[in-house]
Amino acid sequence: MCAARCLSSEDQFLCSICLDVFTDPVTTSCGHNFCKHCITEHWDTTDRYRCPLCTEIFYTRPQLKINTFISEMVTQFRHEAQQKTSSSEQQAAKPGEVPCDVCTGTKLKALKSCLVCLLSYCDSHLEPHLTMSRLKRHQLIHPVDNLEDRMCRKHDKPLELFCKTDQTCVCMLCSVLDHKTHEFVPLKEEYEGKKAELEKTEDEIQRMIQKRRLKIEEMKESVKMSKVAADREKAEGVQVFTTLKESVERGLDQLIKEIEDKQKTTEKQAEGFIKDLEQEVSELMKRSSVVKQLSRSEDHLHLLQSFSSLKAAPPTKDWTEVSVRPPSYEGTVVRAVTQLEETLRKDKKKLLKAELKRAQQYAVDVTLDPDTANPYLILSDDGKQVIHSTVRKNLPDNPERFSFCLCVFGKKSFSSGRFYFQVQVKGKTDWDLGVARESVNRKGSITASPQNGFWTVRLRNSNEYEACAGPSVRLSLGSRPEKVGVFVDYEEGLVSFHDVDTAALIYSFTGCHFNDKLYPLLGPSLNYGGENSAPLIICPVNQTV
Repeated sequence: MCAARCLSSEDQFLCSICLDVFTDPVTTSCGHNFCKHCITEHWDTTDRYRCPLCTEIFYTRPQLKINTFISEMVTQFRHEAQQKTSSSEQQAAKPGEVPCDVCTGTKLKALKSCLVCLLSYCDSHLEPHLTMSRLKRHQLIHPVDNLEDRMCRKHDKPLELFCKTDQTCVCMLCSVLDHKTHEFVPLKEEYEGKKAELEKTEDEIQRMIQKRRLKIEEMKESVKMSKVAADREKAEGVQVFTTLKESVERGLDQLIKEIEDKQKTTEKQAEGFIKDLEQEVSELMKRSSVVKQLSRSEDHLHLLQSFSSLKAAPPTKDWTEVSVRPPSYEGTVVRAVTQLEETLRKDKKKLLKAELKRAQQYAVDVTLDPDTANPYLILSDDGKQVIHSTVRKNLPDNPERFSFCLCVFGKKSFSSGRFYFQVQVKGKTDWDLGVARESVNRKGSITASPQNGFWTVRLRNSNEYEACAGPSVRLSLGSRPEKVGVFVDYEEGLVSFHDVDTAALIYSFTGCHFNDKLYPLLGPSLNYGGENSAPLIICPVNQTV
C-alpha cells in the first residue's frame, strides 16, 4: 500500500471510457480496468464483446466482479486528493471562469459540471458526487456555462436523444410527442459517430496541411533554384558585358593610337623641314646683312674685291616641290568598328553555343505516335523518322489523327518544366516543326499559329523560312540548318528554335500562355515527286557544339 501511495496519480485511476476516476472498478480477463457501469453500457450497445483498449474479443459476455484491490486504492486516492484540496485555499471564480451553482455568497470556481443535475460544483460541493453511490453514476465533465442549454426548452427535460431525421438534440418527450415517426439514437452514439467523422475530417485537414507544407517547400526550393539561376545568369552577363566593354575600350584605344601615331609622324616630318628652312633663313639673313654693308661701302677696291665672293648662290635647297601633306584618316573609324563587330560576332557565337548547351540539358526522348499520323505519312519502326507517301493508308479516322494536314505528334506530352528535342531536316525543301496543344483541331485545313495552339517554324521552296506567328514572320538565316533544336520552357512561356550546327537562334516565341498539354509536332510536307523525299529524323542530342 505504501508503494501504491508513492505511485498515486490521477492518470492511474482514470477509466478509459468515461475518462474519470474509477467507480466500482472491474477487471477484464485481458487485464484492463473500467468502471463497471461504463463497460456494461459499452457492451450493451455493441454486437461483439471486446475490450475497448486492446480489442480482444470475448465470445461470451464476461461475468464482471469489482476489483477490491483497485477499489481500495481509488478510495485511498480520493481521500488523499480530498485532503490535499481541503488543505489548499479555495479560489473564487474569476471573470471568464465557471462559478459553482451551489455556493452562496462568494461563488467559488467550479471543478466539474454534472450533465444529470445540470449544475456546476466547486470542490466541496462536488464531494457527494464522488462518495454517494446514487450520484456516482452521474456524468461529470469539465465545468461549462449555460447548462440550461442542455435542457429541452419545450418540455424542460434533459436532451438525451439525437433525432437523425431533423439533425437535432431532443428529450424523451420530444421523441414521443413531436418526433414520434423519426429515427433516434442516444446522444452518446451520435457523439461517437460525429467524433469519428471529426477524426476523419481532422485526418483530411492534416493531409491538406501536409500537402500545402510540401507545396510551400516546393515553392521555396523553386525560388531558391530561381535565385541560383538568376545569380548565375547575372554573373555570366557581367562577365560578357565586361568583356565587351574591354573590347570596346581596346578598340577605342587602338583607334586613338593609330590616329595619334599618324599625327606624330606628320609633326616629326614637318619639324625636320622647318628646322632646315630655319637654318637656311638664318644663313640668308647673314648674307643679307653682308650684302647691305657692302652696298653702303664707298671703298671701290673693297667692293670690287668682295663682290665676286658674294655673287655666288648660297648653298640652299630647292623647296618648290617640298610640302607637308596631312595624313588621310579615311576609313580609320570604319575599320575599327568592323574589327569590333568581328570581335562581338565571335563573342555572340560563344554565347549562343552556351545557350544551346543549357537547352540541351533538358533533352527528352521523342518517339512519334502512329495514332496521330496523317494517313499519307509513313513512320519508321522505331518511331524516329517520318516521310510523305503518295499512297494513302487505310487507317481508322480516330479523334487523335490528323486527317488533312501532313502532321504527326510525339507520343509523350509535357505540361510543366522544360524540354528539348532536335530534328534532322537535311536534304528537305519543305518542312514544319515545333510543338502544339493537345486540344488543337486535327481535322480539315489548319492554320498554324499560337492563337490556334501551334508554335512552329517552317521551310518552303528550299529557302523561304517562316515563323508561324499569326501572321507569319519571314526569317533571314545566315546558313541553311541541317538540324533544328526545339526548346520549351512551359512556365516561362518560351518556345525557341536553334540551328544545332552553328548554335544560331532561328526564332523564339515569348510570352506564351500554356494551359494544356504540349506535344512535339513534325510535318515532312509533300515529297514533290522526290524533291522533298528526305525524312524528318528525330536525332539524339550530342552536346559538342
